[in-house]
Amino acid sequence: MGGYVYIMCSNNKSTLYVGVTSNLRKRVHEHRAQHYPNSFTAKYNCKLLVYYYYYESIGLAIAEEKRIKGGSRQKKIDMIVAMNPKWNDLWIDVAQWD
Repeated sequence: MGGYVYIMCSNNKSTLYVGVTSNLRKRVHEHRAQHYPNSFTAKYNCKLLVYYYYYESIGLAIAEEKRIKGGSRQKKIDMIVAMNPKWNDLWIDVAQWD
């Protein structure tokens, strides 16, 4: 089973959240709906999906999530800009996945 590493951000881009999941569409929907009201993303209003990458194994995705979380904010920003230079909300595309 594969997995996704993803980055969510707040509307003003001041807060970034890095996560991992095997079901990106479901997980991002949960963040956006604040399904877990006491979570980090709910507290800091991180509802915009600005980066994601698929890995063939969930183990690789988890390892990459840990590596990214251990890096600087600037490295996270660089990853986002490389994939999504305008910081568009990628949820628009992901929401349409089957």
